[in-house]
Amino acid sequence: MSRANVVFVTGGASGIGRAVAKRLASEGASVVVADRDVKNGEETCESIALTGGRSIFQEIDVRDRSSIRNAADYTTERLGGITGLVNCAGLVTMTSLADLSEDEWDLVLDVNLKGTWLVTQEVAHDIKKSGGGSVVNISTIEAEVVVSSAGYCQVHYNASKGGVKMLTKALAVELAKSSIRVNAVAPGPIATDFVSLQGITSPETLEALKDRLLIPRIGQPEDIASAVSFLLSDESSWITGVHLPVDGGWLTR
Repeated sequence: MSRANVVFVTGGASGIGRAVAKRLASEGASVVVADRDVKNGEETCESIALTGGRSIFQEIDVRDRSSIRNAADYTTERLGGITGLVNCAGLVTMTSLADLSEDEWDLVLDVNLKGTWLVTQEVAHDIKKSGGGSVVNISTIEAEVVVSSAGYCQVHYNASKGGVKMLTKALAVELAKSSIRVNAVAPGPIATDFVSLQGITSPETLEALKDRLLIPRIGQPEDIASAVSFLLSDESSWITGVHLPVDGGWLTR
């Protein structure tokens, strides 16, 4: 299976991003682990090296164009032309509408939506120079439905990820002429520390979610990594502009 051979992964220090980086490296890609978290980012690279994979860590802030550009240039120097991008960097604050501050709104929208746009705008230049490739954005089922927790949802998070869904479609149109496919993966509930690993993996949580999940388990980061791997590979060469749920059937009911 042919796939992108130099892949730039934001948010690669932990969670879904780490699983994606490790999966791609295991399949022969050279991976750039791009993150603000230096300690965990370097640990991701060390883990990849232990299994014979190739990766480098680059400290970036997805809200800062210069840090993205510097990381992309360094990648080209070290590994060769970039042919794949995975936008995993993201965050949420657990705040109700009544208590949500402008600073929190701006932070979540800047990282989740603006960051996805900014990294893609920069790295797409490199992918085009390499002759084309693939971009995969990490969205969420909360771009499609509202999931209420503790009596309220996170309106800023929903807005940011709904934006990622439509940004993916628009980017697919814009970048088609550069032979770049753009898709998104929309995870359901995944066992990471994004919100609370202990809470989401508890029997109580699974019991609460069983009426939504057709596959009766919480998702793992590796489930998302598998979908990302497919969308980066030539096996999906006729797929672009898709928002693919990987959610255990959550959106089916």
